[in-house]
Amino acid sequence: MARSMVIKVTAGMDAPERCNQAFTVAAAAVASGVPVSLWLTGESAWYGLPGRAKEFTLPEATPLSDLLDIVLTGGKVTVCTQCAARRGIGVDDVIEGIRIAGASTFVEEALTDNAQALVY
Repeated sequence: MARSMVIKVTAGMDAPERCNQAFTVAAAAVASGVPVSLWLTGESAWYGLPGRAKEFTLPEATPLSDLLDIVLTGGKVTVCTQCAARRGIGVDDVIEGIRIAGASTFVEEALTDNAQALVY
């Protein structure tokens, strides 16, 4: 059975290298055929909104919007329920294909027999 990855990113522009690394790992895994679930929590929750990933810049890094597009084509992207609520983000606000879900869904995904969970 193939392993899957559950990646939780907590950083945004407050820690751009950490944020970009999480998106890069997720996109690389998707490109390699690995099932990926990318969780946007904390400040990264903003990247679930249209246009926000295009605002992110980091020298020598693949644009965050490109990485997000890769993950959306072959994986799942979720914005944390509480993080979304604290930022006034609703289900109608997020990019098509992104869901809002809570901790119990994260735990369920992270505890599958073949999952590797990473937190950035």
